[in-house]
Amino acid sequence: MTEAVIIGVGLHPFGRFPGKPALDMGADAVRLALADAGANWPQIQGGYIGSYEVANPDAIVGRLGLTGIPLRGVFNGCATAGTAVALAARAIETGEHDLTVAIGLDKHPRGAFAADPSVAGIPSWYGQTGLFLTTHFFGMKINRYMHDHGISHETLARVASKNFRNAAGNEKAWRRTSLTPEEVLASPVLNYPLRQFMYCGPNEGAAALVLCRADQAHKYTGKPVRVRSTALRSRRLGAFEVQSPSFPVGEAVESPTVDASRAAYELAGIGPEDIDVAQLQDTDAGSEIIHMAENGLCKDGEQERLIAEGATEIGGRLPVNTDGGLLGNGEPIGASGLRQIHEIVLQLRGTAGTRQMPGTPRVGYTHLYGAPGASAVTILST
Repeated sequence: MTEAVIIGVGLHPFGRFPGKPALDMGADAVRLALADAGANWPQIQGGYIGSYEVANPDAIVGRLGLTGIPLRGVFNGCATAGTAVALAARAIETGEHDLTVAIGLDKHPRGAFAADPSVAGIPSWYGQTGLFLTTHFFGMKINRYMHDHGISHETLARVASKNFRNAAGNEKAWRRTSLTPEEVLASPVLNYPLRQFMYCGPNEGAAALVLCRADQAHKYTGKPVRVRSTALRSRRLGAFEVQSPSFPVGEAVESPTVDASRAAYELAGIGPEDIDVAQLQDTDAGSEIIHMAENGLCKDGEQERLIAEGATEIGGRLPVNTDGGLLGNGEPIGASGLRQIHEIVLQLRGTAGTRQMPGTPRVGYTHLYGAPGASAVTILST
């Protein structure tokens, strides 16, 4: 099977851009990725594009050029971008295309995500009682985890503070004001134990990747990044996920993140100990903590010590969310996972500027998780 590599990355800033359509942001990201790859749009043979708000994101070809390529729309909640890059890589691996693109874009209104519970197969009472809110779910989930594994409020605050500090060094991030752990803890409680500055927010942005056959990468770049593995898993019966209307009883069922992570490690032929830098879904500060363990990067409860020691800082043993993560960048759903890969590519190239981790990172890891219980993992390497 032919190996797929990333040869170009492009990122439109994340934030709020009144009057600028999501498709225009996406086109800007694609142009940046093409320039980074040293390629042009007519060379692209196919691709995948994801968005939550834009019903026909493939209309972006009207901004880039009507070349007749198959550009397929994908959507998998917060795992949308992981799906787009997996399919773009698979098209190369199977020999369907030699040069592909993965694109993500979104433009969300202000406020928490909301919908009719029926779209998720949940009765209307679930929404009428205020339970159909992701903020509520994540608050309950980390509260239980803190109780079971000895995680403190201070550790939640340290995670948020780290990500805002990392975002301050990222010119394309949304929230670029550093906050101390004390300032985070002083913000209002939204869903106990999570406070205002412990949550990410929906916003706007776009990102794109250009991929090609590994044996043709020399035509475009001297620093291709290998797509070692991609894995997507949905929830299993009995798992407690974002839109679960009840808490499971009996034997604990592992999150789809655990399943996706294990599959990705196996496909890549490596283990958690080989990861040099990671991007984890930090919908809230508690999620980053839980996902450290679910992705095999530590054991449950070890986060308290690791975070206090600075292990997840840019200069630590395993930097996590070096660009600020979702807390610093916000979450335009279709683009969020491609932003993660953009950052890993910069780190592996050694071109992340003031937020570049020390040493010579060789293996990077990205993880996505969202409603109604889907998780995507991508492992990259030099």
